[in-house]
Order: sequence, then structure tokens, then C-alpha cells
Amino acid sequence: MKRNNLSSFYVSLWLLFTAMMLQAVESAKGKYAQMLFNELFEDYSNALRPVEDTDKVLNVTLQITLSQIKDMDERNQILTAYLWIRQSWYDAYLKWDKEKYDGLDSIRIPSNLVWRPDIVLYNKADDDFSEPVNTNVVLRYDGKITWDAPAITKSSCVVDVSYFPFDSQQCNLTFGSWTYNGNQVDIINTLDSGDLSDFVEDVEWEIHGMPAVKNVITYGCCSEPYPDVTFTLILKRKSSFYIFNLLLPCILISFLAPLGFYLPADSGEKVSLGVTVLLALTVFQLMVAEIMPPSENVPLIGKYYIATMTMITASTALTIIIMNVHHCGSEAKPVPQWARVVILDYMSKIFFVYDVGENCTSPRREKEQERGLEGGDVCRGGDRKSHLSNRNDDGGLKENLNGNLNKSFGVHGENVRENVNCCSCYKMLIKNIEYIANCIRDHKANRAKGIEWKKVAKVMDRFFMWIFFIMVFFMSVLIIGKAG
Repeated sequence: MKRNNLSSFYVSLWLLFTAMMLQAVESAKGKYAQMLFNELFEDYSNALRPVEDTDKVLNVTLQITLSQIKDMDERNQILTAYLWIRQSWYDAYLKWDKEKYDGLDSIRIPSNLVWRPDIVLYNKADDDFSEPVNTNVVLRYDGKITWDAPAITKSSCVVDVSYFPFDSQQCNLTFGSWTYNGNQVDIINTLDSGDLSDFVEDVEWEIHGMPAVKNVITYGCCSEPYPDVTFTLILKRKSSFYIFNLLLPCILISFLAPLGFYLPADSGEKVSLGVTVLLALTVFQLMVAEIMPPSENVPLIGKYYIATMTMITASTALTIIIMNVHHCGSEAKPVPQWARVVILDYMSKIFFVYDVGENCTSPRREKEQERGLEGGDVCRGGDRKSHLSNRNDDGGLKENLNGNLNKSFGVHGENVRENVNCCSCYKMLIKNIEYIANCIRDHKANRAKGIEWKKVAKVMDRFFMWIFFIMVFFMSVLIIGKAG
């Protein structure tokens, strides 16, 4: 027990001694840092380039780290990004011998105390022209200054929405000195691309790279070259949101439009269905127009909406024409022979269109029933004829009997009058029956004419229904193919 207590006591003393020594070292380094700071900035000026020879070029190394994409405003064509900007250069007047200052190799001081290159974002699209954040810079004993500063940049970006919502965008971030030319300050990019290791994943955009290219441009105002570094941010839109909220409803509505041809013409809802679908697509079109910039490039989904709206307008117009054919009635001309052959004979069989009033499941039974009824009428007509002939035979027998009775009994006047009256009644009855039969025959002919026009309209409805279904299908496949 005594040994354990002694060992713990010695360990405690050693830890206390170590802490005191570290505190003494830190306090000593703090004194050396204060001394170094006073000596370095005693006669230092941050107004001029820190080079010993004014003809010498000062190299500034630039590195960009993309942290987050805060917003991509397609309508105003502005990209808002959160960047970490690292600049490093050598200051010829801020060097020291670290051995004189107890091995102190670097200090951190406010950035406004040293000279800083005026590197700005050329394609900035922000109204705020405030200065960069005054973060500290790291100053090394050999004069190297490293300045890390966060920045929220708003840059102009030419947005091409031709394939929206399956589009890719390329936004440039061009950094360069605003006043120093290439003979005074030269910009060197550290890496061939921007740093994406700390990028926070965005909900709308995927990052496919950020290559960096150095350019040396001679502007019209000046003869000196001006170097800059352009970082190209390659973005790919995540289209799932737009597929489920803009594209899929449009496809479903588009497939609903051809069903207007399947509605019965007597329902009165054929035209109203087409108009309702057209209004629904107009609402979606306005939603897309509010997102997109007012440019000449029409987005892919906008082209799909326009094509679908044109198709629905054409289908509504055809529906109106077919309804007029359906309601031709008995006063219309007969169906032409070519229409009778092409539409009623061939197309009706192709599209499984039956006569008006038939059931698509059992048309033969109803036809047999109608034929049976017609046969019954014929039989009844035959019975009527036999009945009339029997009545005529009875009349002949009556006349023979009356003639024999007149001969035998000599009675002539009253029987002759009765015979004449019976003949005139039969003649009037026959005329009335013929008139009724003609009327029924004309009525059936007119009704058959109207039924033929209704069948023509029904066949045309089915024809255009399949045509528009095929059009909608190929349009949907085309837009999905463009997405790939």
C-alpha cells in the first residue's frame, strides 16, 4: 500500500511539473511573438506590393474549396455558392530568423495589417460590394502568407434549359486581380480543379467536377496581360422531383385525353372532357414558365406540354366533327359507297365496332332474335293474307249463295246493295294497309340511314382513339429517351 501511494505521488508531481513547464514555454513564446510582431510591423506598410524589386512579379497561389450550393436561380441565372478561398504569397518584408525567437516559425495576425492581393470574382452578380471577411492570416518565418477566407458568392451563370428537367449546367467562377496586371501579380492555381472533399450534398444538384483553367487575357483598355483562373462547376440536375410533380401528371392526363373518343356521343361529356384536360395542362405549362428564364430555348418538358395541348385541341375538334356525323339523322344523305366499304365493312371489323344497339359480347343472339321476330311477322303476314283470302272466298260463297237465292226466290235489290258495300269497304281497307306499310317502310329506311351514320361516327371514334393513344405513347417514350 505504501509503495502504491508513493508511486501515485511521484506521478502527480511529474504531471504538475510538466504543466508548469508548458505554461512557462507558452508564456515565453507569447513574449517572443509580441516582440516579433512589434519588430516586423514597426516600419511596415500594407499599401505597396511586398517585393524588393518593383519589376519583379509577385506570384499569388489560389485554391478554391466548394462547400455548398445554396441556390441556383434559373430564372435570373444566378448561382449562389459557399466557398472557402485560400490565397498564399510571399512578403519580402515579413521574414525573421526563427532561432532568434526561440524557434517561433509562424504567427497569426489580422489580415488587414498585411498587404493583400485584390483578387475578386469577375462574374459577380451581387449588389453587395463589401470587402472580404477580415479573417486572420498565417505568417511564416520565410515570409509566406496564407489567407483562408470564407465567402458566399453570387455569380452569373448562363443557364441552358433545353433539356429541363434532365439538364446539365456549367457555371464559371472567374477569379483575377482587379488592378494589378500580369507583370505585377501573377495568379497560379494550386490544383487542376476545385476542392470538393468538403462539399455538402445538395438536394437538387449533383456535382460532376470543377476543373480549373488559367487564362491570360489582354483587354481593349490596356496593353498589359491580365491573368485569371476560371473554375467551371459542372452540375447535373436531380430530376426525381420534377418527374413526380410535373412530368408524370402530364403523362397521365395525356393518356386520359384519347378516352374522350370512347365516350358515347349521347352522353354530352365528350367535348367537356377535352376542354378540362386542356385547362389542366395549361396550369402545368404556367408552372414551368414561372421557373424557366424567358429565353428562346424552350425546355423539353415545355415542348411536351405544347405537343400534348396541340394533340388535345385536335382531338376536341375531331370530336365535334364526329358528333355532327353522329347526329346526322334521317334527313341526311345516304352513306357514300366508299365509306360503306372502307368504314362499315373493313374498319368496323378491325376496331371491333358493332351495330348500334348490339352487345359486343353476344351480337349473334340478338341478330337471331331479330330474324326470328322478322320471320314471325312474315308468318303473321301470311296468316293475314290467308285470312283475307278466306274472307274473300267467304264473300264469293256469299255472292254465289245470294245469286242462287235471288234466282230461286226472285229477290235482287237488297242483296246487290250489300255486295257493293262490302267490296268498297275491302278496297278502302286495302288502301289504308298499303299506306301504313309504306310509312313503316319509309320510317325503317330513314332509321337505317341514321343508324349507318351513327356507326360511321362510332368507327371514326375508335380509329382516332387508337391513333391518339399511339401518339401519346411515342411522345412519352421520346421524352424519357431524351432523359437518358
